[in-house]
Amino acid sequence: PDGRGLPEGSGTYAEGEELYTDFCSACHGEELEGISELGAPRLIGGRGSLASDSPVKTVESYWPYSSTLFDYVHRAMPMDSPGSLTADQVYAISAYILGRAGITSDAPDTVLDAQSMAAIQMPNADGFVSDPRDGNANQ
Repeated sequence: PDGRGLPEGSGTYAEGEELYTDFCSACHGEELEGISELGAPRLIGGRGSLASDSPVKTVESYWPYSSTLFDYVHRAMPMDSPGSLTADQVYAISAYILGRAGITSDAPDTVLDAQSMAAIQMPNADGFVSDPRDGNANQ
């Protein structure tokens, strides 16, 4: 959550827009709307919907930390070649997704790196509660 372990590198919103088109839009849609037939979820929108009768779980509405976005994209995307994106590419794609969600700026020259990513306050950061169990509940 605090950005420890994020790799060196950086990427801009503009770079991310191009990379998103190349690596992500085939599954997640041109407008980040997701393509349900492929099992690819919507990435933005749904803010404030989690407590409603029709919750929409997205990066914007559900994920509590921006580092979660970096980690997931870096390890698991793109679906046909997981782990193939460089840290710079993942920062750029993250800058694009977070910018489109209105979490960060969508100015083309907006830069995302380990320091700026760790400083991002996600909309649902306070939507989770600590687990009070001591870790031995199943023993």
